[in-house]
Amino acid sequence: MDLSVHSRVLKPIDRLRYSPGSLLVVVSPSTEERERFLNRLVTDRASLLSLEKVRGLLAGKVAEADIETRAQELLGAAVRKRLENRETVVLGPDGLGVAEREGFVRIAAELKRPRHLILLDTARDQVRDEDLSELNELRRRLDAGELGAEGFQTVLRLGGSSASEVNRILFRPPPREDD
Repeated sequence: MDLSVHSRVLKPIDRLRYSPGSLLVVVSPSTEERERFLNRLVTDRASLLSLEKVRGLLAGKVAEADIETRAQELLGAAVRKRLENRETVVLGPDGLGVAEREGFVRIAAELKRPRHLILLDTARDQVRDEDLSELNELRRRLDAGELGAEGFQTVLRLGGSSASEVNRILFRPPPREDD
């Protein structure tokens, strides 16, 4: 299935508004920065999903050798179930690569749910050397408006002070204007 859609590169604003039932993928070379950002801005904690959380839930319940496979399966099932129920999913993948997000974007596209990506950029000293080329490629593709090929309808790059300028992420329809 071709995921290509028209994608808009958004500008940072203090309140980011997405449709309820959207898939929002927040990627960052710094897990700590991403988690701090999401915990500060997303009020619906049930919508926050990650492999790290699922691995934590499985620890001690599943053989160590099976944790990664089971975590992937359970996360995919949780994303599908929430999106089928038109519930919002905010996903913080472990890495920066296309493979980290593609399966989830495919689920959302199949269910005709809105798909959005935020790149939370960080200072160079917070980027591992092995992540630098992937981060630079993601930056380039985002800035060039090429992430529509991955199925993202909107993309946003936040870094430095622009990340702290965002005060809320809302999953609500826009307010209706009374005529």
